[in-house]
Amino acid sequence: MKSGKCLLLAAALASAVLSAHAQSVPKPKEFYFDEDKSTARPIIVVEGEGEPQVQALVRERERGRRHVEATAQLAHIAAAEGRAELADQLYLQAVSATEAKGTVGRAIRWNYGWDLYRAGQFEPALMQWSEIVTAYGSPSWAPPTLALVLWRLDRKQEAVAWFGAAVRTEPGAWMDARNFASRLPDWRQEDRDMLAEVLGAWQANPPVWP
Repeated sequence: MKSGKCLLLAAALASAVLSAHAQSVPKPKEFYFDEDKSTARPIIVVEGEGEPQVQALVRERERGRRHVEATAQLAHIAAAEGRAELADQLYLQAVSATEAKGTVGRAIRWNYGWDLYRAGQFEPALMQWSEIVTAYGSPSWAPPTLALVLWRLDRKQEAVAWFGAAVRTEPGAWMDARNFASRLPDWRQEDRDMLAEVLGAWQANPPVWP
């Protein structure tokens, strides 16, 4: 019964996330020097693939000390398989068990954001990433990532403002789109191409700081 209530709660939370509109985003700071490697990483509790990996994760989720991370990895696997409803249920269980400012909580929200983004759920993805940025420091992944998703949402002025934070922080890295493949090796080429559009808009009218 308890498990069933958890699933119902997760489903309700998923519905709330997926129906989010006009997600507010914090204004960019001047610089974002924190590499924040503990956040911008895949969550891997069990190596492997296929059913053996899933079963090992289920056991880890039920009895292991990293049950929250195991839940997040299962959610990512579900998302990769196109099982969006299950992915939302599992991710939101993991999100509800963590804080956005904590190491594990940040990593879960960062991964959830990318799985939502790849599924075309741009507003909910922005919600996850914005929660981290609001709660924690100045992570270097934030300016290009938020610029990308805001551009997708046709919030172009905000996208350019966030890209401006990337340029202020590392001008040699972000003022030439030819650097994007090495700077963003895990991004799809279509997303690097879209960030190049943001760069073009920034070059046409660089925002003034502050």
